Amino acid sequence: MRIAEIFRSIQGEGRLTGTESIFVRTSGCNLRCRYCDTPYASWTPEGEDLSVTEILDRIDQLRRADQPSRLALFPAAAGSPGAASDDVRHVVLTGGEPMLFADLVPLTARLHATGWHITIETSGTLYLPVACDLMSISPKLSNSTPPLESDPQWNWRHTLHRHAPEVIHRLTAQYDCQLKFVVDRPEDCREVEAYLAAFADIPASRIMLMPQGADAETLAAKSAWLAPYCAERDFHFCPRRQIEWFGAARGT
Repeated sequence: MRIAEIFRSIQGEGRLTGTESIFVRTSGCNLRCRYCDTPYASWTPEGEDLSVTEILDRIDQLRRADQPSRLALFPAAAGSPGAASDDVRHVVLTGGEPMLFADLVPLTARLHATGWHITIETSGTLYLPVACDLMSISPKLSNSTPPLESDPQWNWRHTLHRHAPEVIHRLTAQYDCQLKFVVDRPEDCREVEAYLAAFADIPASRIMLMPQGADAETLAAKSAWLAPYCAERDFHFCPRRQIEWFGAARGT
């Protein structure tokens, strides 16, 4: 698998916000979101090829490392509802798009066998028979499409592949899921509603809306109208706490 980075930090999004975790970021993606905040794992993929055993070794080294917990360094994060103990047992497989890699199947099997809680961050456009405790799906709305003027090839490819309803149905039926929609402007909320109309079996309790932005000020401005909207619809408002805590930096 091509890996952009492996690091220990705090989950900043979703149900497990505040949980200290080890993140494995794969490099490579089948989409090209215009607002992607990890271009080094999608638009210009970087990294090194590692075997499943090498990845597991690095995860174990980070778990055992004698280093100050980010929970101690960032008191605001330590106060989050999912804050974990010093023994890190959560791993987050993210990207890019981790479901691109067949080695994700043996990797998750071995993580599961040794007691790790596994979250997979995916766009919900590809399926693999992985072991997973929380499938964190981020369906891509039209706001994610790169501009036609600047990138006509990826505008077409992204539009063609960003929505795969058969994969969403399969993932939500097989795994414990959360669906996180990136919302950029109020009009996007209508698109979320239209999207969910085709997935009546997914309860509102699994739906999360998070503001699009790469700095705390932008997130705060969009949160001002998005949070009340979520409350009205019984959706979960999903702030991007890692931006608030650490800024838009690698390894966080």
